[in-house]
Amino acid sequence: MPSNVSFTGPTGATAKVSIIDSGFRLSGLATDMLLTPSVDHFDRLPGLGSWSFLVESSTGRKVLFDLGGPADINLFPPQVADAVKQADAQVEGTKTVADVLVENGIELAQIDSVILSHGHWDHVGDITVFPSTTELVVGPGFKETFCPGYPTKPDVELPERYFEGRNVREIDFTSDKSSFFGAFRAVDFFGDGSFFLLDTPGHAVGHMAGLTRTTTNPDTFIFMGGDVCHHGGEIRPSPYLPIPDQVQFSQSGSLQDNAFLDGAIFRELNVKRGRKPDETFFDPVLAVDIPRAIQSIKETQEADAQDNVFFVFAHDMRVLDVVDLFPKSANEWKNKGWKEKALWTFLEDFTPAAVSA
Repeated sequence: MPSNVSFTGPTGATAKVSIIDSGFRLSGLATDMLLTPSVDHFDRLPGLGSWSFLVESSTGRKVLFDLGGPADINLFPPQVADAVKQADAQVEGTKTVADVLVENGIELAQIDSVILSHGHWDHVGDITVFPSTTELVVGPGFKETFCPGYPTKPDVELPERYFEGRNVREIDFTSDKSSFFGAFRAVDFFGDGSFFLLDTPGHAVGHMAGLTRTTTNPDTFIFMGGDVCHHGGEIRPSPYLPIPDQVQFSQSGSLQDNAFLDGAIFRELNVKRGRKPDETFFDPVLAVDIPRAIQSIKETQEADAQDNVFFVFAHDMRVLDVVDLFPKSANEWKNKGWKEKALWTFLEDFTPAAVSA
């Protein structure tokens, strides 16, 4: 992979990270609700999950980055279910992230913090099942926008009970305790260089990403992207990471496993759509500040191009058949080749358009 860009920051320890799938799925969503410009024959997105990450420090502190989607959409204000219905989409959920933790022997009182990438309903799960000792950590501007919740603030997606009796801590990326990791303002969450929160604004008020150091000598990282993007074609290709000459699809789908296609057909498809060969297929649609959301994507592309960084955005279901899920650790992702296996599999969504172009 190209290495002509730099993604560096403070040195430090490692933390254990695990990827949690609660089984939440949002299906039937029209592509143009999230992405533009359109691609022929790609009118609806595949079923979207919503990853949660368990991060454990070397001293035993446990935090969750995002809580995934809810098991019951009716726990939220009525406008959430109304929006899903209007989108002609469907929500499935049988359990929560908390259920998955308990089933695997982790008591909820052991979770020191729940960190939200942002306040949208499909990332916030149900924090009310966690004890009041579990703090809620949010990004800049979150409190002013969301607290104290619905119905006092009738337009927000989180109910008042989400915040009642709980410490809500807002991250300040402008303080003297912040630093930079790559292009991002960063806060060292554990104070040992193992886990950073990154300022990635644009999609939503207070949007943050997470970065966990998974090994040292050499350093490797898992970049937990939240909703920096919603599809692989919203961050790739990039000037740092062009489409390869041969694209391998190692997942089940419309093509046989381990099938190869000529990367040139996807570059040509992008050009015919008015894009550059090394430009993303899509721009974001759903954002409070689209120019800033695009800037966050561009900053993330520098990290995504590094062979020691595994970027996983919250709805990236293309990694489902590649990664080990909780209770297994994800720290050995590089030795297991997860990035190479998953990186370009999103192009399979464009195969009907590319082969018929």
